[in-house]
Amino acid sequence: MLPLLIVILLCLITFITTLFLISPGKLKPYTDKEGQVLTGSITEKIFIKIGGVKQGMFIKGKDIKNPVLLFVHGGPSFPEYFLVDKYPTGIEDNFTVCYWEQRGGGISYTPDVTLESMTLKQLASDAIEVTNYLRHRFNKEKIYIMAHSGGTAFAIQAIESYPQLFHAYIGIAQITRQAESEVLCYKYMRDQYITHGNSKMVAELNKYPVLENESFILPFFNSVLRDKAQHDLGIGTMHNMRSIIKDVFLPVWTCKAYTIREKLNIWISKFSFLKSTGLRSEIIQSDITTQVTRLEIPVYFFSGKYDLTVNKDLSKEYLKTIEAPVKGFYTFNESAHSPMFEEPQKLKEILTNDVLNRSTILADD
Repeated sequence: MLPLLIVILLCLITFITTLFLISPGKLKPYTDKEGQVLTGSITEKIFIKIGGVKQGMFIKGKDIKNPVLLFVHGGPSFPEYFLVDKYPTGIEDNFTVCYWEQRGGGISYTPDVTLESMTLKQLASDAIEVTNYLRHRFNKEKIYIMAHSGGTAFAIQAIESYPQLFHAYIGIAQITRQAESEVLCYKYMRDQYITHGNSKMVAELNKYPVLENESFILPFFNSVLRDKAQHDLGIGTMHNMRSIIKDVFLPVWTCKAYTIREKLNIWISKFSFLKSTGLRSEIIQSDITTQVTRLEIPVYFFSGKYDLTVNKDLSKEYLKTIEAPVKGFYTFNESAHSPMFEEPQKLKEILTNDVLNRSTILADD
């Protein structure tokens, strides 16, 4: 028994030591060929008070003279910086990018955040506060804003109210009528499992009879089964991402930008705090297509060809109805729900050639 206990103890010590080594909670600076910090660059992790509570963000860019872009992650309130770290997009070459982590999630998780404050209206207000911080900090009259998935539900509302603060809006996997999207996704997954004779997954899905009873949409939306099935069928986070554990859970733990405490908070927030809020219910019940019908700035929607997490066709249909001075829809043919990480070169090309020039040359026909 003693040798076994020693082995277990040594393994535990090794694990803890490794965890500390990969959790410094700091960003690597941009450096030149000689290893010197790149002049004019920024790599910063900061905390400021937004909406009355401390919220965190990562700010990165190779030249602070570049245009500023605010990235509003999805979730809702589940951070994506660990994916930014693992699948770099390179957009920091052309923009100073702020990866803000929304209240109640990631490095912005704190007991000071109340359940009652977790609403789309409050998140939209927070987004405007972050925008004004960035405008004043980097001396910009306007900035760009790029939102993903759950973040699009409130970012587009913030822009409608304060268009004068922004050059353009980029919605990635733009939410429209998410209840309808969930039904379409469920039906597709169930049909696929029936076709392939996977009776086990069909039985699991049948526990959430979404097609017969709408009251099951939210429980299904909150379920681990939904994530599992979407990843299994290539319609989830990424088209080629098959394992939630290997491709989502572990990358959070290996991301050096977070401390151990912050990594724990990410999961406490996702599996406990966020499920206690009404935020997910609000997104399911919302119809963004009737809430926001006109924007005074250029609008760009990006969707992955295989995305059913947020239905691509519903996003495309919505853009056709929006009144805007410039608007373009872009399909990423090798992507599912996260085209910015799946096809980063195309993302960068569209941003630099179309978005910065208020054009739609690269948009779908």
